[in-house]
Amino acid sequence: MHLIDIYIQEVTRRLPEKNRKDIALELQSTIEDMLPENYSEEDVKEALVNLGSPVTLAGGYLDRPMHLIGPRYFDVYVTLLKMILPIAATIALIVSISESVFTYNANETVINIILATIGKGILEILSTSIQSFFWITLVFAILERTDTSKDELPLTTSLKKWTPDDLKNISPILKEKKISKSMVFVSLLEIGIFTAVYFNAVRLLGVYEYIHGKLQMILPSFNQEVLQSYWFIVIVAIGVEVSLVCYKFIAGQWTMRVAIFNLVRHVISSIVLIVLLSNSSLINPDFIAYLEGLFNTSFDMRNSFTIGLIILFIVFAIIDVIKGFRKANINS
Repeated sequence: MHLIDIYIQEVTRRLPEKNRKDIALELQSTIEDMLPENYSEEDVKEALVNLGSPVTLAGGYLDRPMHLIGPRYFDVYVTLLKMILPIAATIALIVSISESVFTYNANETVINIILATIGKGILEILSTSIQSFFWITLVFAILERTDTSKDELPLTTSLKKWTPDDLKNISPILKEKKISKSMVFVSLLEIGIFTAVYFNAVRLLGVYEYIHGKLQMILPSFNQEVLQSYWFIVIVAIGVEVSLVCYKFIAGQWTMRVAIFNLVRHVISSIVLIVLLSNSSLINPDFIAYLEGLFNTSFDMRNSFTIGLIILFIVFAIIDVIKGFRKANINS
């Protein structure tokens, strides 16, 4: 009887106060019916094993789940976490770096700025990840407790029951065609850094010298007014880059559409680069004079250097486009 009393107590203490007495009497009767007339402690243990864990039994009497995220929503919950947390963390890092770039103070040492940017970036990633985790978990915890269905079968990402027809919407992903999620996030980070640097190039790119123990810029490489004058086509190119990265993330593998999108992206980027470099005022004349004095030679930035840079960019673009179409055409 001692084991029976403790078992009933362990079940009822997990239940609402108003239901405990009735359920205790019901359990007492059920257990007694399961036992022989002259039962032993071993008989009691066997009966309690058949009834199961007090936690599980108590859960059967409750109208609400005893877990935060149950099996019905768990797969959807984990899938969203894996998808949203890296994106949120990457965006937070991009914003953090952009803020550091745009608030750059030339009076600070470069190493201090780098360390401050890294520290702030880590804090932003942690803060954003924790907040995203909290809100996603909260939403699914509410769904778990407001779902009136008694069905415990796991739901798909569309919040519907799984059927064999769902397999038609899933394409097998070959290892050679797979698009790494880490590379997607690296691409987003590169785009964010490029954008921040492009619109603040006059304060970041140039010739640095130690002055009074501090590394300071003495000569910018580019003419910021020229860079700003092309803001529209640059924003268009950045928009295409971001769209391609997002499409890669959704597709998860190289397809013919991804390859064509990649081709369009390189065409647009090449056109923007050619337009920028064709402007003779893009590079600061004083910077060119500085390089000529430093290397004791003449730099023809208008012709040989510009043409060489364009050709190099186009060659790498063509190689990447060819790789994309080759991966898209892999069938087995």
